[in-house]
Amino acid sequence: MTPPRLADRYGRVATDLRVSLTDRCNLRCTYCMPAEGLAWLPGPGLLSDDEVVRLVTVAVTRLGVTEVRFTGGEPLLRPGLVEIVRRVAELRPRPQLSLTTNGIGLARTAPALRAAGLDRVNVSLDTLSAERFVRLTHRDRHADVLAGLTAAAEAGLGPVKVNSVLVRGINDDEAPDLLRFALAHGYQLRFIEQMPLDAGHTWSRERMVTAAEVLGALEAEFTLLPDPAERGGAPAETWLVADHPDQPRVGVIASVTRPFCQDCDRTRLTADGQVRNCLFSSEETDLRELVRGGAPDEEIAERWQAAMWAKLPGHGIDDPTFLQPSRPMSAIGG
Repeated sequence: MTPPRLADRYGRVATDLRVSLTDRCNLRCTYCMPAEGLAWLPGPGLLSDDEVVRLVTVAVTRLGVTEVRFTGGEPLLRPGLVEIVRRVAELRPRPQLSLTTNGIGLARTAPALRAAGLDRVNVSLDTLSAERFVRLTHRDRHADVLAGLTAAAEAGLGPVKVNSVLVRGINDDEAPDLLRFALAHGYQLRFIEQMPLDAGHTWSRERMVTAAEVLGALEAEFTLLPDPAERGGAPAETWLVADHPDQPRVGVIASVTRPFCQDCDRTRLTADGQVRNCLFSSEETDLRELVRGGAPDEEIAERWQAAMWAKLPGHGIDDPTFLQPSRPMSAIGG
């Protein structure tokens, strides 16, 4: 029997689940949170490992989810991460499993994650300069991120994808160098437009480095060809690097200037058990209370379906009435 779907009123179906395992992070990226950090979610409010696995199980076995990505905060800070991955990998049907991480600690955990069933990783790396890394993150951990990338590739967590955010006045000149780095190591590079999801609500369109600027910088040094592969619900628009013998792909996730809401296939679960039907949603649906109240899986699935049915047609960033979500990216999950 085909499981019920996470459909909305506009014909979209969510098959990609993003699961935030913690809002904590060991970096302080300027476009995400203040240097002094944030007030973390209280421990009792977070889903337990068993609760995470149960909700993912409902999504996979009852709601048609086929891809699960673990996010944060920084998911490597979750003590039970490897065991959560192992248990989700044992589900049938088995979903594709990925992890979005800043890479710190990945050198140590990559082999165990691969053995547990993780398929691949996305690693954030915004600069090739250790000095600029400190300016961007307020932490001197650049070498750890590079080591994490190497370990991920060696463990077979491929294709290893690199996520880069360019910040005006700091690293906005690095797009070609980051692509050369990715090509040299066999990584797939994705540039991400800075989104209005920072804790301080200081984002502005004027300070954001746009997809057009990124592509202009790349095309000044590389020949890019449109990717003939069907994009589907993927957030990244991709191009083939024709100068390279294998014609690898480079992508841009342009949520602000080239929104892809009409093809969105994602549903999100926060670390404290809230469903978000859009990254920029101002509303959440509480599944934690159902789990802790003893609700059966069927009731949880129905609540999840109702949450997704209410999804708006787009994120509304260009609407004059748009309000930035009260939760920052670190508390929502990427």
